[in-house]
Amino acid sequence: MDELINPNPVVHERRATNRSAKPVPQQASGSGVGSGDREPIDALEIFEHIRDINDPEHPYTLEQLNVVSEDMIEVDDVRGRVSVQFTPTVAHCSMATLIGLSLRVKLWRSLPPRFKVDIKLSPGSHSSEAAVNKQLSDKERVAAALENPNLLAMVNKCLAGPAGGGGGGAGGAGVAP
Repeated sequence: MDELINPNPVVHERRATNRSAKPVPQQASGSGVGSGDREPIDALEIFEHIRDINDPEHPYTLEQLNVVSEDMIEVDDVRGRVSVQFTPTVAHCSMATLIGLSLRVKLWRSLPPRFKVDIKLSPGSHSSEAAVNKQLSDKERVAAALENPNLLAMVNKCLAGPAGGGGGGAGGAGVAP
């Protein structure tokens, strides 16, 4: 890349995360084989999956650039739904779609298939918010993007984790929704 979109991003420290000791609601009996034996997925677990995704432009993680945070994640474990909002470092970020695609692929690779994942820009955070959100929520567009080997390579680079640490989950496999 010749010119950086945001040449001087604000870099934040990695935050300590603590699992709260609040009681976990029990699954309804008979709702599936072994459903009472599994631990529900919560926002902290989702955050742990996405915090170390590399920014496509800078040598920092999405957490360090404050693009993702635990408070912008909603999880309904019973219904199998995850919603993640992210905030680009600048309102005209041309990498917003790539960041959203990286978030989606990371969660597809990390979560059980019973989860539906919604990725959206934080309201008011991008000059093309509606267009980016439309692209990220369109399964056909996402599938077509992931068939492009160059784009998939860029996503995998983002998912490699800090300094190429291998945080991408299942490698190049398993990108289907």
